[in-house]
Amino acid sequence: MTVKFCILRKGAEPPVYATPGSAACDLKALLDAPVIIKPNERVLIPTGLAIALPSPEYVALICARSGMAYKRGLALANGIGVIDSDYRGELLVALINNSGVDQTIESGDRIAQLMIVPAIQAVFTESASLDETERGEGGFGSTGTK
Repeated sequence: MTVKFCILRKGAEPPVYATPGSAACDLKALLDAPVIIKPNERVLIPTGLAIALPSPEYVALICARSGMAYKRGLALANGIGVIDSDYRGELLVALINNSGVDQTIESGDRIAQLMIVPAIQAVFTESASLDETERGEGGFGSTGTK
């Protein structure tokens, strides 16, 4: 699959897969100056990139980098970022500092991963009832822990 991208500002780096087996490519911060994220603070970090997915059959997902989360307490503020096929704006990464100390992001830091996956647009049909299942309406924790 070919995905077009635009470099919106000087210094932005194209998305690159780190290894042949990588499922996602790295996104890097593009900053004029380092950004300090205080504990429990959320910030939007620009990448200087925009993409064009080929059709509504695909979605780009911005995912956390596990090393940043584990080692530095930095995670995505929205859990996962959804880039719809018709969005043409700059890719921004919403980070939250879950650690107890200030964290600094510098330009060029790998801050997230971009994964492109198939997306299905469902046709929703209203129904008076739903099929019965063994689980039924059991919600959070209803299937046990082991």
